[in-house]
Amino acid sequence: MSEPGSPVEAALPGARPVEVSERVVLLDALRGFALWGVFMSNSLMWLSGRVLLPPDVAKAQSAPWLEQVVGALFQLFVAQKFIAIFSFLFGLGFSIQFARAEARGTSLVSLYRRRLLVLLGIGIAHALVLWTGDILISYALVGFVLMAFRASSNRKVLFWAVGLITVMPFLVPAAIRYVPVLLHGAEAAEAAVKATQARNLALFADTLAALSSDSIWTTQTGNARFFLSFFGREYRQVQWLSLILGRFLLGLLAGRLLLLQNVEAHRPLLRRILGWGLAVGLVLNGTGFVLYRLNAAGVLAWEPRSPAMLVLNGLQEPGYIAMGAAYVAAFALLFQRERWRRWLGVLTHVGRMALTNYLMQSAVSIWIYDGWGLGFIGKLPPSRIVVITCSVFAAQVVLSRLWLTYFRFGPVEWLWRSLTYGKVQPMRRLVGEGGGAGVSAS
Repeated sequence: MSEPGSPVEAALPGARPVEVSERVVLLDALRGFALWGVFMSNSLMWLSGRVLLPPDVAKAQSAPWLEQVVGALFQLFVAQKFIAIFSFLFGLGFSIQFARAEARGTSLVSLYRRRLLVLLGIGIAHALVLWTGDILISYALVGFVLMAFRASSNRKVLFWAVGLITVMPFLVPAAIRYVPVLLHGAEAAEAAVKATQARNLALFADTLAALSSDSIWTTQTGNARFFLSFFGREYRQVQWLSLILGRFLLGLLAGRLLLLQNVEAHRPLLRRILGWGLAVGLVLNGTGFVLYRLNAAGVLAWEPRSPAMLVLNGLQEPGYIAMGAAYVAAFALLFQRERWRRWLGVLTHVGRMALTNYLMQSAVSIWIYDGWGLGFIGKLPPSRIVVITCSVFAAQVVLSRLWLTYFRFGPVEWLWRSLTYGKVQPMRRLVGEGGGAGVSAS
């Protein structure tokens, strides 16, 4: 809490950090669950360097039957589902914070803007110093847009959420595909596409070479160059930011409806979300998986920029959201059972330190994969990457619990709060203070 007379308190009377006792345990555990899936996705695609490999090399690594099984399970049940949950929880947290401020009769607008600016700074540092695949910058930028919906009706929030999730995956790729043709002609547009593809392949090769270096300066400058080459220059960033906003809005709506703060009252709805989410997600993403495989095998022979592929790609995002919603519903329902709560509750401390753990995952991973560390960049098949990822995450579960036994927040959460409130926040737990994880959601 800001000291009397401080600029923060003067501008934001009554504003204060959320106490541990005010936290919703289910949301912390669910955030930890989402963080595991995000880490798995990041590791299999980017941190391990697989996305930077030439297509024939990546295909050879995935050829054994075990790797094909791991790849199929990843695509069907992990890819994009957990980042959707993580984004959903960001919007839900936004809803809870503004609702609590409103209940206290205070305004959170100025404080939240400052909170987003600090997050933006942390994201920029993360992207340039550690790993180019940062998500915090996007969250901070879209967070400012989310604030425009804080007073919107539920109907408006739902309209925009559904529109962004269902329309933008078709609209942006179609614009990228056909607007250059209309403006410059088919030949010029095709030449531009080939030039961009060649430039990207060269950038991927250069980045892989840099990350394979035994010099930490070379690896991290290569990482920074890759980030600066892509961020803000890809039209698809518009699509990505729009999808994040759509996911935020779904979280905002869920928070207003107390969907996860009062699970027992919404048990029938959550069961319907679980059933329909699995059905829609498996149909859309499962069909996409099969068609992608048939196309890669030459059975369909669809060009990457063909209308059929544009439609197929566009249908995947609603499938990700549906599957992610099913995971959230299943997690919330299981968390109401004592036995399951004991098992799933081990993720609570990881979720309370999500920002610290997210950055730690990048730091540990670049040591594991980059040339100056263990040097596994681009060399491991998916199955071994899964083992490494789960091992690192298991260590984070233990470390997070140990850290929060003695401290109120994770170290980066403490920095985020201190910079947001303009005053150093108390870090250590007081003697006799309980380590309560917060209030339950039931």
